[in-house]
Amino acid sequence: MQKHLLQGIRWYSKIPELPASNFKPRKYAGLSYEELMKIRKTNLQPGILTFYNSPVLISQGHMQYLFDNRGKRYLDMFAGIVTVSVGHCHPYINRVCFFTNSGSEANDLAMMLARLHTGNFDLISLRNSYHGGSPYAMGLTGTSRWKHNFPNGFGIHHVINPDVYRGIWGGKHCRDSPVQTDRTCSCNARSCDANQQYINQLHECLLYSAPSQKVAGIFVEPIQGIGGIVQYPKNYAKLAFELIRKHGGICIADEVQTGFGRTGDHFWGFESHGVVPDIVTMAKGVANGFPMGAVVTTPQIAKSLHTALQFNTFGGNPIACTVASAVLDVIENENLQENSRRVGGYLLEKLSKLRDEFEIVGDVRGKGLMIGMELVVDKKSKIPLDAEKMMSIWENCKDMELLVGKGGFYGNVFRIQPPMCITLEDADFCVDVFRKALSTF
Repeated sequence: MQKHLLQGIRWYSKIPELPASNFKPRKYAGLSYEELMKIRKTNLQPGILTFYNSPVLISQGHMQYLFDNRGKRYLDMFAGIVTVSVGHCHPYINRVCFFTNSGSEANDLAMMLARLHTGNFDLISLRNSYHGGSPYAMGLTGTSRWKHNFPNGFGIHHVINPDVYRGIWGGKHCRDSPVQTDRTCSCNARSCDANQQYINQLHECLLYSAPSQKVAGIFVEPIQGIGGIVQYPKNYAKLAFELIRKHGGICIADEVQTGFGRTGDHFWGFESHGVVPDIVTMAKGVANGFPMGAVVTTPQIAKSLHTALQFNTFGGNPIACTVASAVLDVIENENLQENSRRVGGYLLEKLSKLRDEFEIVGDVRGKGLMIGMELVVDKKSKIPLDAEKMMSIWENCKDMELLVGKGGFYGNVFRIQPPMCITLEDADFCVDVFRKALSTF
């Protein structure tokens, strides 16, 4: 017994080691860390915060790894908020130049198209959603953390979020994921009662809140990203789209985070829901960190712009399009969608075992390389783990050379959305670091 206990203590005392890499970063020759921190404090407004208590001075990137000013290597499991799709400074993409815009602008244009095409004004969005930070897109966003005290959201209705882990309804058969919530409910493997309950709520919103029961459309993220990697019950999007179209609206899929093979099984997140949207918006991974957004729609809807003058100074510029074209080449040539499916599925299954090991791991969910791990005080109460403890675990991961994101309404979800080029060895390292960091609580 004592021998096994000592072995366990010895194992947990060892910090996991990053997988080997042959890449050698160039020597940092810029200003010192202290000088840059002083410049930052003196010249930047105080509202621009840092992620960590001791910020990392990133000087170079290569594929799934980042290097600081000392040459220390980190595994990037957040990809610049899901922006770097095929790897930092990928050698193929680095042969072309860069430029253009954002997902917020893409969603702004999609809102305009929906209203022009249908002749209706009101739009539907989900609570806990995120669709951008512009004043226009902020109205669509359904979480108070990202909404500010100036006019926004006129004509937008936020319906109950069909969250099978934290929502009113949901259980262990509901979501399209290799890992289900451990919550029990009346659903079975063939049908989801929770789904119909959430659809009924959407129907009531249309009946009571929409002018003459007509809307311009609905915006849906195939998987909510900033909201904490929230997945809906199976068939929710399909039934919601059918209902919206009956009420005169069109359906918009916000693929800013889920698109371009990240979810593994499909190139687009909406395909997992068995739907075909009328408009698809995209950004972030489309150009691997280069600023670019796009809107794809039907010719009929596109013609609606003939009735309104609209232009974008840098939208569609040849440099941005060249970058995006190179990204698509890399995704196809390096089979990154399949890598997302294979490595993401492996990582998701290994992370799900942490839920069995630790009382504070309430839920693990996602598809492909879009994964969330929600931390709670205990599984029964689901009380979100407090910010101080979340920050402590986050900092410990960083100190062990693992970079991940945080999200969710309560800020208690670790978001794991790395460049799609990561390996099985990287996945093992990620899980080992999390296990080490969680073992202190």
